[in-house]
Amino acid sequence: MSRSSKDGFETRLGYHFSDSSLSETALTHPSAAAPANYQRLEFLGDRVLGLTIADELYRQFTGENEGQLTTRFHLLVRKETLANIAEGLDLASEIQTARNFSNASRERESALADVLEALLGAIYLDGGLEAARTVILRLWADRITAGDAQKDPKSALQEWLQGRGLQPPDYKVVERTGPDHAPDFIVRVQAGDLGDASARGLSKQKAEVEAATTLLQLLKNQEGPTS
Repeated sequence: MSRSSKDGFETRLGYHFSDSSLSETALTHPSAAAPANYQRLEFLGDRVLGLTIADELYRQFTGENEGQLTTRFHLLVRKETLANIAEGLDLASEIQTARNFSNASRERESALADVLEALLGAIYLDGGLEAARTVILRLWADRITAGDAQKDPKSALQEWLQGRGLQPPDYKVVERTGPDHAPDFIVRVQAGDLGDASARGLSKQKAEVEAATTLLQLLKNQEGPTS
């Protein structure tokens, strides 16, 4: 990784490594011909992330019981959430790998999630728990505080519409491509005359969830700050 590329990556991440070998290892896929890869750091980062998120949920949501906190926790640390955050950081362009991942492959999603966890482990080793906690809480901030974080996005969208006396959303598969073992779906969700949104996913369910998330945010933005 060039100096300029490293600086840009660390700026997006919000952390500058003292030991650059840690970040290089965290970004190295097992398929690469390298003496070390991200797997051990991923193991560590998974635990650092889990502790940080659990601690933050315990502090923020003092009125919720164990079941409610557990639901929030699993939504925040699931592979799809990590891959989405990694996409926002453009980690795919930094991973050292011998493979080419398609934009809609399960392997890509898994690799992005694994690399993000590995980077959290690397930050923990490089700067300590507080440094890792700071990065995690910045990257996860909106997801932790979101009012619908404990709900499935499809349920949240339906409740939002029903709460205003409107019909439930309508989901339609717009396109399905790819082989049977690795399908790729594009789904559109329509909320009457209020608007619609489309999203791509590795399954119909995932595409519906992403489309619902996008549409709900769109509707809330249209309604204004009092929503």
